Amino acid sequence: MIFSRGLVNICVIDRLKNNNIKNDRFESIIDAYQLVEGAIIKGKEQEELFEVGEYDPEKKGYTVFPFEDGVKFYDFSIVISEDELMDNYLIETKKDDEEDDADDELPGDGI
Repeated sequence: MIFSRGLVNICVIDRLKNNNIKNDRFESIIDAYQLVEGAIIKGKEQEELFEVGEYDPEKKGYTVFPFEDGVKFYDFSIVISEDELMDNYLIETKKDDEEDDADDELPGDGI
């Protein structure tokens, strides 16, 4: 009985660690300029991932598609207002390697 209780505790601790690792990749949306097409977002209260599509001026919101394992699902989309995205969603942060690539010289810089 003690062994199974300890095992349950280990599973819970592992699950919490994995959630913290996932949450470390996301930060609060502080500026609407972060909401670019292709950005990955997730709800503050849930683990589902979404990819931001284009802004729809008629509906005054961003088209958002479900995203899982690197695949964007086009068969379902929702429109979420900018305010709701900033209040209730987190955006994926850039990795260090991606930031370094963005700082590389442009081909025309040496001319």
